[in-house]
Amino acid sequence: MKRASRQGGSRPLPPRPEEELFQIVQRETAPLLLILDCLTDPRNFGACLRSADAAGAHAVIAPKDKSAPLNEIAQHTASGAADSLPVFYVTNLARTLEKLKGHGVWFYGMAEGAPQSLYDCDLRGPVALVMGSEGEGLRRLTREACDFLLRIPMRGSVDCLNVSVAAGVCLFETARQRLSSA
Repeated sequence: MKRASRQGGSRPLPPRPEEELFQIVQRETAPLLLILDCLTDPRNFGACLRSADAAGAHAVIAPKDKSAPLNEIAQHTASGAADSLPVFYVTNLARTLEKLKGHGVWFYGMAEGAPQSLYDCDLRGPVALVMGSEGEGLRRLTREACDFLLRIPMRGSVDCLNVSVAAGVCLFETARQRLSSA
């Protein structure tokens, strides 16, 4: 993989070891993680990174297979967030989620038709927001690993948001709750 620099060139992007993810989780009092389950569009991936960085997330996690690469398109869309926010591609997402649960992280999966609103839950502790792919949503095992399934209340005629927009809404609701309790 290559990473575009701010000067327009590119440099290799070494994969981050999964152990580094667990070091981040242990170091932070209330880690905020964004999990992107099989997003395939590099522009959506980059936009999610940009929002995650802006909202103060500590890391982004995606499966190695069936995910958009952190290529020049994603990096351009991320507007520098790929340089400052750790991105982890993991071999087995379900296994990584189980390990994170062992570190006290709670999983909030975004799902159309979920019973609970994003705005009715407490997102101030160790949180992983889990977003599904553009067309299919959360995969079965990922959905089952979530502690809560949430929805963003929709008031207009559309029934869902673009995944990068939904990620931004969720990330900034989490940031809002954390700021109001500080």
